Amino acid sequence: MSHIRLCALVTRFADARVAESATQLADHLSARGVTVLALEDEAERLPGLRARFVPEAELAAVDLMVAIGGDGTLLYGAGLVAPRGTPLLGVNRGRLGFLTDVMPEDMLASVDAALAGQCSRDERPLLSAELLTAAGQSARGLALNDIVMQTHQSGHLIDYETWINQRFVNTHGGDGLVVATATGSTAYALSCGGPIVEPDLDVLVVAPICPHTLSDRPIVVAARSVIEVRLTDRPDSNAEVVCDGRPLGRLAPGDRLTITAAPQRITLLHPAGYDYYRLLRSKLNWGRRSFDVQH
Repeated sequence: MSHIRLCALVTRFADARVAESATQLADHLSARGVTVLALEDEAERLPGLRARFVPEAELAAVDLMVAIGGDGTLLYGAGLVAPRGTPLLGVNRGRLGFLTDVMPEDMLASVDAALAGQCSRDERPLLSAELLTAAGQSARGLALNDIVMQTHQSGHLIDYETWINQRFVNTHGGDGLVVATATGSTAYALSCGGPIVEPDLDVLVVAPICPHTLSDRPIVVAARSVIEVRLTDRPDSNAEVVCDGRPLGRLAPGDRLTITAAPQRITLLHPAGYDYYRLLRSKLNWGRRSFDVQH
């Protein structure tokens, strides 16, 4: 008998396709004797959903969380469950879906497998960011994919330094920097020229964003590394720090951004037959001719 009695649905009901899947899943779970929770902000969009609408702070106090949408939806869910270790299943109703790997037609069967304890558990590391201002104020954030330091003004380059394990690495000029986990190597870091990293490798990708110098290339470092970023002391230097798309704060000259491995981990659930390389072939159109892609 399943030990799962509470399940949270994380989604955006404004999307009709997502709302349809959420309604179908909520009915299915309710019929299985599972209580469904959803975010109270979504109650007006889908009042007929068979769910209990609760504040965000209560949404992660469940046995299972299902994210229906794109990878951004799953990353939001990951931020909620990170302190608790709640397993997370992603149903793809977005575009690429590297993390939301369950297709809509397989949703009910995959959720049933999760209820029966038949899904594979995939633990993924998290990154921790600490933004320490010159005035002594501190802000912290977690990320499953990446931590991004980027220029606050479009079209304005920023100059910054990187340090790894207290050793100076380089002075950079460009739009910013992405520090990604192996999980996040297929996200923003990939568009910055970074490599695709197998998820179970214990490494980080450090990738400059639109570097002014062509020789300023991404590097791969050990996940236990302590990465520090500092802006150079120029009057127009101003950047923002973002953790998985969530703003953490502003970075100014004299401030320090420190990125390390977090003690918490995220547990993703995959249905039977999950194959990372098959996922890459599907999402990146590997092996397909241009005619096949167009048609």
